[in-house]
Amino acid sequence: MQPVSLAFFWHQHQPYYPNDLTGENEFPWVRLHGTKDYWGMARHIQEVPEFRCTINLVPSLLVQLLKYTDGGGSDRHLDVSRMPADGLSLADATYLLDHFFMANGDSMIRPSPRYHELFLKRKVGTDSAEAGLSRFSLRDLRDLQVWSNLAWMHPILFEVDTDLRAFRLKGQSYSEADKTWLLDKQAEVLRQIIPMHRELAKGGQIELTTTPFYHPILPLLWDKRLARQAMPDCELPKHLDSYREDAVEHLRRAVAFHEELFGEKPRGMWPSEGSVAQEIIGAIADVGIEWIATDEEILVASTGGRVSRDSHGHQRHPELLYRPWLAADGDKQLQMVFRDKGLSDLIGFQYQRADDVLAAMDMLGRIEAIGQATESANGGRPTLVPIILDGENCWEYYRDGGVTFLRTLYHEAARRGSVNPVRIGDHLREHPATDRIDRLFAGSWISHNFAIWIGHHEDRTAWDLLHDAREHLKQKTSEVSKTSEVSADRGSLPDKLAQAWQELFIAEGSDWFWWYGPEFGSAQDKLFDRLFRTHLQNIYSLLGEPAPAILNEPIKRNGHRRLHTLPTGFLPVKVDGRATFFEWISAGIYEAGSERGTMAQTTEGLIRRIHLGFDKSRLLLRVDTASRARDDFERAGIDELQIRFVEPEGFELSITGFGEPSLSVTVTGDDKSAGEAAIGQIFELGIALSALDAQAGSVLKFFVEVFSKGQSNDRVPSETTIELTVPPPDFEHVMWQV
Repeated sequence: MQPVSLAFFWHQHQPYYPNDLTGENEFPWVRLHGTKDYWGMARHIQEVPEFRCTINLVPSLLVQLLKYTDGGGSDRHLDVSRMPADGLSLADATYLLDHFFMANGDSMIRPSPRYHELFLKRKVGTDSAEAGLSRFSLRDLRDLQVWSNLAWMHPILFEVDTDLRAFRLKGQSYSEADKTWLLDKQAEVLRQIIPMHRELAKGGQIELTTTPFYHPILPLLWDKRLARQAMPDCELPKHLDSYREDAVEHLRRAVAFHEELFGEKPRGMWPSEGSVAQEIIGAIADVGIEWIATDEEILVASTGGRVSRDSHGHQRHPELLYRPWLAADGDKQLQMVFRDKGLSDLIGFQYQRADDVLAAMDMLGRIEAIGQATESANGGRPTLVPIILDGENCWEYYRDGGVTFLRTLYHEAARRGSVNPVRIGDHLREHPATDRIDRLFAGSWISHNFAIWIGHHEDRTAWDLLHDAREHLKQKTSEVSKTSEVSADRGSLPDKLAQAWQELFIAEGSDWFWWYGPEFGSAQDKLFDRLFRTHLQNIYSLLGEPAPAILNEPIKRNGHRRLHTLPTGFLPVKVDGRATFFEWISAGIYEAGSERGTMAQTTEGLIRRIHLGFDKSRLLLRVDTASRARDDFERAGIDELQIRFVEPEGFELSITGFGEPSLSVTVTGDDKSAGEAAIGQIFELGIALSALDAQAGSVLKFFVEVFSKGQSNDRVPSETTIELTVPPPDFEHVMWQV
């Protein structure tokens, strides 16, 4: 068997956070991900000189990195970090307590005893920042300033920098001078990121690619009606004018900026959110791009379903996915590769709960199996397996920041003769596409549609406000070009007018629309909403005019998205594994899916839905799978289901005996049965509240996880918890009154 061409493609992206008119920046993510993921991902590749891959660097990210390293840029988090602890105002101190625990609790806070101590003292989710402030000494506040930055340093930095390692070992009682030293070290690490990528590209280890400048959804700029290819009944914004000249400008600027920064034009591109359409092929090819990537579902839709997966996730005609394709518009053409969403989601969402070494070996085994399944159908051409995902957002959920997993994966991939890690552009030059797509389907990497960015009334409101600002800007541009005999070409406009166009391009970015609607949410939804409207307001301000009053009104109306509904009555459940509808009619429901704000999981796990509620003495749970639960559990090899409680702390339920006549339910440290469980059409569980030391008013926070031979198969919710309050005996009477 010839080696499989393994094409890792890491997408590195942040939206444009700064307000260039005021210099304000509410978000620290470029800086914090910089010292952890952008530095760390490059370092991992440096460690294995034989390894090859592709990295996509979005211009809006690179511009912000340069602001920190060359332009004296800052952000609110950094400003508060720099302040002397004894000089913090009340507003600064409450900001500190509200925003300096923005890190994964299990992998980034709990492993550091001092940071975890401060987290427990804060009582996140129980007390307000002002209430918690009375428990914090000056020493506590200063240590929190340090740890919130220190936790976002990549683990390998502590291996290679003895001073930084000693600094972390100190652990607590940091001085103001210590803190200044750390923030200077942070800036030093940020300055290394772009040169590291430049050297890796120059040495042939990575291919650097780009994305339209401020990460817009190109097909929607081109024609919003393209949303109806995948969603024929989709309601559209009121204004449907094409902004194709803006799309071209995002492309032109991205290529020019990339060439200026890295010394050569990019050959490849990840269109923002993997968004493609037949109509934009020519514009992308015109700027010199030779190949693009998107999701496998676009190939499915573009080939009439010839490439698809069955209900168990197995590929039909896998050889058609694992090869490049040609898409053309007249004499302009692009080569295309399509991400294996299953393998990509394993890294993004599943392997974080597995043994790191076993996970890496499992990944390579799956890749080798793909090669074996496709070799005979590929006519002697090597199988190409593209694994494409964010390069920054998943690693905070791994125990050690992904270090063991990536080290094992990279070293093994480079060592094995059955796998050949490649840069995508190299593979396409040696084995160019011969299969042709007749018409490229209009869609994105999420469900091959644009629902996230145009499918909700909040999205459409944002598009119409953007349109109004753009129309006003077009009119002013026309007036200026007539009165001053200045060309309307945006490259020759007066400074303020050119800056106003830049504010518009920033507002066209996909990220603002990502947070509108019900699909994704975070504690910072309101900030994203405000910043989008600020960019539109800045257009009017730069033109010397007042912004429309409507831009002061929030677009986001529904607040932070609740992960699940709540029970509305006691449940008359008989635990027998039968799907008896009326037993669960008053239950709360959690629909399994991605609750991670910055990423989306597009493959479905074993657990599809959880019903939850109470009777007067028990917590009751029901787990639904894709079909019959007993059969699905058996197919997946499930031998244990755990209910792990974050609150009350320390409790863990273990359900075993799958495949046997009856299931066993035990609580941590207690051998006797704590309840009853059954599996048939559904899985049902009843656990005595007394076994959890819970009573009316007690808060329960938990997640459900299933295991096969000690390895996690699925966890729901994947990162957060389900939260319920034990109801009082008169619960139903109260709900009836409501």
